Amino acid sequence: MFGTLTTPTEAPAALECGSRSDLGRVRENNEDSVLVAPELNLFVVSDGMGGLAAGELASRITVEAILEYCRRADADPLVPLAGKSIEGVSEASNRLASAVRLANRAVHAAAAQDPTRRGMGATVVAVRFTDERVSIAHVGDSRAYRLRGERLEQLTQDHSYIAEQVRRGLLSEQDAAQSNLQNVLIRALGVNPEVEVDIAEELVMEGDTILLCSDGLARELSDAQIAAVLRGADCAQQAADRLVDFANQAGGGDNITAVVLRQGAKTTGLLGQIGRLGKRFKGPRNSF
Repeated sequence: MFGTLTTPTEAPAALECGSRSDLGRVRENNEDSVLVAPELNLFVVSDGMGGLAAGELASRITVEAILEYCRRADADPLVPLAGKSIEGVSEASNRLASAVRLANRAVHAAAAQDPTRRGMGATVVAVRFTDERVSIAHVGDSRAYRLRGERLEQLTQDHSYIAEQVRRGLLSEQDAAQSNLQNVLIRALGVNPEVEVDIAEELVMEGDTILLCSDGLARELSDAQIAAVLRGADCAQQAADRLVDFANQAGGGDNITAVVLRQGAKTTGLLGQIGRLGKRFKGPRNSF
């Protein structure tokens, strides 16, 4: 499932999914692509760059390459990894990182084939659920958030010039919000033949909500506004719809995409609770 959509999606047991991608109020075309593959527990948001058809193509190549590799790897465990294996993370995370690396190569190759596609690239944030963990891979400034109880946490770090200046203490959050350099990326798919992929593994608990979004949503809504929508929505699809609607109301200066994933109860009873406590794990968050 790719491109512009509003879809209440059937997902695996206990995982509720809602997604929506919108043109926004300024852009002439939608360069965001969405992958919703509940049969693989795989969800991806990619934001293309390069203008018009090139940006659309880059994001579409990204999600298609990730889907294709994950399907092949599931069907054949002997399918090799792309790049070096990452120590300290699961096989699922290594596979997801490989999928993103292959997407980078595919976008880079497509750009090299046509001079009109020069500068074509994409951001990506991809998650895959395995048992009680979620693997998160990302490149660029598309984001993953987690709402747990009352707390909203950004699980990814933007690969942008402004975000890097803030991390180094050279720029305040307030100045960063007002900068006209927010769209300058220091890492993206397709720019070079190889790319560093940030990988994280997180424990998934009952009641957690994971949000994947393009920067067109994150730039229009504050963390407090995002958290309020996620907490107040009756279902994942309603949350995705409201986030996009509110981002449009706030200006809609870019394409807007949201994928909302809600984790429900997996096991009931005291024995189930004890079992989950014994399995809880939070893996490292690394860049490779």
